[in-house]
Amino acid sequence: MSVIVLIEHTGGTIKKKNFEAVHYATQIAKQTGTTVTALVLGAVAAAEMESLGQYGAQKVLHVADSRLDELHARAYAGALIAAAQNEGSKIIVTLHDIGGRMVAPRVAVKLGAGLVAGALSYPDTEKGFVIKKAVFSGKAFAYVNILSDVKVIMLMPNTFPATKIEGRAAIEQLDVSFGEGDFGVKVKAVNKVTGEVALADAELVVSGGRGMKGPENWGILEELAKELGAATACSRPVADSHWRPHHEHVGQTGGTVRPNLYIAVGISGAIQHLAGVNGSKIIVVINKDPEAPFFKAANYGVVGDAMEILPRLTAAVRKFKQQHK
Repeated sequence: MSVIVLIEHTGGTIKKKNFEAVHYATQIAKQTGTTVTALVLGAVAAAEMESLGQYGAQKVLHVADSRLDELHARAYAGALIAAAQNEGSKIIVTLHDIGGRMVAPRVAVKLGAGLVAGALSYPDTEKGFVIKKAVFSGKAFAYVNILSDVKVIMLMPNTFPATKIEGRAAIEQLDVSFGEGDFGVKVKAVNKVTGEVALADAELVVSGGRGMKGPENWGILEELAKELGAATACSRPVADSHWRPHHEHVGQTGGTVRPNLYIAVGISGAIQHLAGVNGSKIIVVINKDPEAPFFKAANYGVVGDAMEILPRLTAAVRKFKQQHK
C-alpha cells in the first residue's frame, strides 16, 4: 500500500525537484500509515537511487530498460501503473512538469483515478482528501477533494521542502512488458545546454524583456545572472523576436517557474507573463516606466534604465560576495 513516486532523471542524475516529491510523499505516508516507494526508469546508478532514502523512500523499484532513458509517455505510464499494482498503491505522486503532464493523466484514466494537477498543499485528510491548487492562471485557488479510490497528485516544483533524513532505500528490479506502440516516438537527437543553470530547476532567475532594447545588450543581464548563480529567462516578445532561444520563454504560453527570487528587467508584466512567474517567492522588477503593470505584482521595484542599473547591481553583488568569502 505504498505511496508511489515517479522519479525523473537527466543522464542518470536525479534532480532536486524529485527529492521534493519524495519528501511530499512521506508526509502523505505518515497521514495514511504507509510507506514510500520510488519508481526509477532507465539507467541510473545504484548509489543515486539509494540516495532517495535520505528523503523518505523506503524502497526503489527500478525498471532497467535502456529505452526508458528518454521520456516515452506510454511506456512511462505503463511502468507507473505496473508499479502501483505491484505495491497495491492507492496514491501516486508525480511532478507537474513536462514529463508529469504527459504521464499522469494517462495513468489516471487507466486506473479510474481522480487527479489534481499543480498541487500546492499537502492533503487535508480531516475533510476527505482535499488539496489546494492554483486556477485561472494563478489568480485564484481551488480546493479539490479527490473522492476516487486511487488518487494521482501532480506537484508544482520548488513548492515543498526537500528535507534530508537518515536512510537508504532498498532497490528492487521490476519487470514490465512493453508493446512496440509504447515507444512510437523515435528520438533522433538530444541537444543539451551545458554550463548553464537549468531554468526548470533554478532557485534564482534573471529575466529580460523588450526593455533590454536588443540582443546585443543581453550580456549585462547574463553577467548579473552569473554572479548570482541564476538561470536566465525572457518574455514572449523577446523569444518571438529571436533575441533569445524559445526554451527561455516563461509565461502562459511558455515555461512556468517558481524560484525563490525572480528579477524581471524591462518586462511590462502582462497577465500572460505573470501566469508563468507568479509562484515566485520574491519578485523584483526593474523598469523605467513607473506605470508598468509588473510593479503591482512585485515585492520590490526599481524605476530606472536597465542599462544603468544592471551593471551597478552586478558590481554590488560581486562586492558582497567578496566581503563574505
